[in-house]
Amino acid sequence: MSTPPSPQGEHTAPPTPGTPAPEAAKPKGSKAKKFLRFVAIVVVAIVVKFGISYFFNSPVRAEAGDCVKVTGSENSPEVETKGCSDKDANYKVLKVVENTFDTGACTVGEAALAQQWEQEKFVLCLEPVKH
Repeated sequence: MSTPPSPQGEHTAPPTPGTPAPEAAKPKGSKAKKFLRFVAIVVVAIVVKFGISYFFNSPVRAEAGDCVKVTGSENSPEVETKGCSDKDANYKVLKVVENTFDTGACTVGEAALAQQWEQEKFVLCLEPVKH
């Protein structure tokens, strides 16, 4: 059996014009780029964690005459605006008292719910909805 000739004597031709040159090895991303990518991921995670709850946990800004569904505990009520004909609506807003947490601003017999959103504070004076 014969052995094939060694490739030592073979030469490759230089690339001809118009043909792409062989790709050079791409340098890996620098440490700075990797660090910036990591920081961007951390910032996005923080925005998602706190930003979503910031926008979705805002108090309901109901007006007098609106109906709402109030659930949750007394210390952490959840309020959702509903149509007054909706069977889930359990209170009707009688009035909104601005710039206060004083639940005594509502008439005796009315339910009162103090709310705050950023610098706004207000009390919703409520009466049960009769279905």
